[in-house]
Amino acid sequence: MANYALILAGGSGTRFWPLSRNAKPKQLLDLFGNGTMLRQAVGRLEGLVPAEHIFILTNALQEEEVRRQVPELPHDNIVAEPARRDTAPAVSLGIALIAAKDPQANMIVIPSDSLILDDKAFRALAEDALSLSSRQAALMTIGIRPTWACPSYGYIERGAELEDSALSHHCYEVLRFREKPDAATAEQYLASGNFSWNAGMFIWNVAHVRSQLAKHAPELADFIQRLTESGDIASFIAEEFAKLTPISIDFALMEKADRVLNFEATFDWDDVGSWISVGKYLQKDAASNATNTALCTQDASGNIVFSAQGKQVALVGVEDLIVVDTGDALLVAHRDQADKIKSIVSQLPDSLV
Repeated sequence: MANYALILAGGSGTRFWPLSRNAKPKQLLDLFGNGTMLRQAVGRLEGLVPAEHIFILTNALQEEEVRRQVPELPHDNIVAEPARRDTAPAVSLGIALIAAKDPQANMIVIPSDSLILDDKAFRALAEDALSLSSRQAALMTIGIRPTWACPSYGYIERGAELEDSALSHHCYEVLRFREKPDAATAEQYLASGNFSWNAGMFIWNVAHVRSQLAKHAPELADFIQRLTESGDIASFIAEEFAKLTPISIDFALMEKADRVLNFEATFDWDDVGSWISVGKYLQKDAASNATNTALCTQDASGNIVFSAQGKQVALVGVEDLIVVDTGDALLVAHRDQADKIKSIVSQLPDSLV
């Protein structure tokens, strides 16, 4: 069975303003000097999925930049969703596009905006999971072992480990999905040792996931069936996609599926959710100032400085600031207020959003 991949690349960019804009959100930025996150996601699949089997879902605002960044993909493999309908319709659209090519394919779904540095370990685990999807009637996830009691992630509760001599990675039966917990509950999950973070990565056989959608999400199954039978896929998407009910893939399918398995990631992972996360990967001085540019400080510590144009920056007598310069805009925020950056974007001129 051939391997295919779906990369979800339609997210907005408000958390990383002013560097990110609606047409160029986090996944289309080079935050760490080693290529954009989308470019890294495509490269991560090398040797696992051929380029002609990689599909990317984005939106109309970002389509041009996505095509520019991944010119090696066939034109029809990059699709702009005509409306925002959450992850279940998006993933179903990807399933349909792949099913139209190969109804028996094995398929991996990954986000475009996760940072994974150990591509070799990712490919090894993904290869194991794709192989298992040919042998097991199950939907599969890749979970991240929690390193702290994070209340901002969904969790996956695991049961018994799967016994399969062909596997080289740990895989567990999934008992249930848990929504984002409060702080105390997250501490309980961490202490129990049998929870993983839900990283939004899925593996399955196309025929099997379609059968599960037919059972648990018939609207999406019907959409897939009609798209595969359509003589004009582009027109069908334009006319029918926006009619789908907005819902996440977890709610629509994963929490209801007959059987779900969870692979525990053996690679590093970071969802890079804010400038605070970016700061962890930038160069740091003795006072814990993180920067991507030339930085001169005096009595300054714990600051994050990012210059899109490589400007010399000087800090005097300040602590725990986020300073981001893009030439046409400047952000100065306290680290403790990083989550509020996305809310101030609504107050900015349209030309800067």
